[in-house]
Amino acid sequence: MVATEQTEAATEGREDVARRLLHSSETLSYDPVEEVDWETPLDTSYHGASPEWSTLYGTSYWQEMSPEQQRELTRQEAASVASTGIWFEMILQQMVLRDFYAKDPTDPAFQWALTEIADECRHSIMFARGAAKLGAPAYRPRRTVVELGRLFKTLAFGESAYASILVAEEVLDVMQRDWMRDDRVVPFVRTINNIHVVEESRHMKFAREETRERLQGAGKLRRQLNALVVAVASYFIVTSMVNKKVYANAGLDAKRALREAKANQHHKQMMRSSCAGLMEFLNSAGLLTKPSMWFYKRANLV
Repeated sequence: MVATEQTEAATEGREDVARRLLHSSETLSYDPVEEVDWETPLDTSYHGASPEWSTLYGTSYWQEMSPEQQRELTRQEAASVASTGIWFEMILQQMVLRDFYAKDPTDPAFQWALTEIADECRHSIMFARGAAKLGAPAYRPRRTVVELGRLFKTLAFGESAYASILVAEEVLDVMQRDWMRDDRVVPFVRTINNIHVVEESRHMKFAREETRERLQGAGKLRRQLNALVVAVASYFIVTSMVNKKVYANAGLDAKRALREAKANQHHKQMMRSSCAGLMEFLNSAGLLTKPSMWFYKRANLV
């Protein structure tokens, strides 16, 4: 009886969260076509992202680069992050659609899921147009990662799917909160970041709730397995954010840039400090285990 009451309470809580998210979406959403300045030509006196988030910031190579090179690198890096965001948003949409397939359409959670997918479609188009305006090519993850993503979106379900969604969204959210407030970043990118931060905050709330709900009553083995799946997915998502081709496209010595970026302690610390809240949540959900920690450390998230 107690277990039934707990399940009913969790369902009611989930529906309440979905209703509030739907209401928030109705009152505070953006149309990137209207909100973003797509017409003004790119002003190359601006960065594409906060310089402190560049993979080379703080290295000897960064100090040698001209201001123009530094700005071009941050523009290429911002475009790469946007392209990786598109790749994962497409995975996210398919996982959410599959999860709600043939479920009750009168359920607020079902309606919120479709709302989230609609948001992600707009975001992907917005990111694509933004990357093009930054003068960047189509950056894609390595072929191996693309195929792993294809497998993941087909097989992942429940808490492993929603926790992975949360990791991808939270890491990007922290970066973009800095970029949208930075006057050194080109205005149209700041607008894109602001739109994404506002709307993704609702998506992250839902992902947290879904992760908690799916884990109710889960045993140790299930938590251990899902913790590892989420960590592996997180590793490939985070390490794919900045494509190694950005350095050559910014006019740099690609081999040297890649070498210094891999050893850049400043960037690693930025990643670790930005993920403190995320790691706290994963730990509270029982998804931060010793095997999973190996992958998070490799991705510089802890």
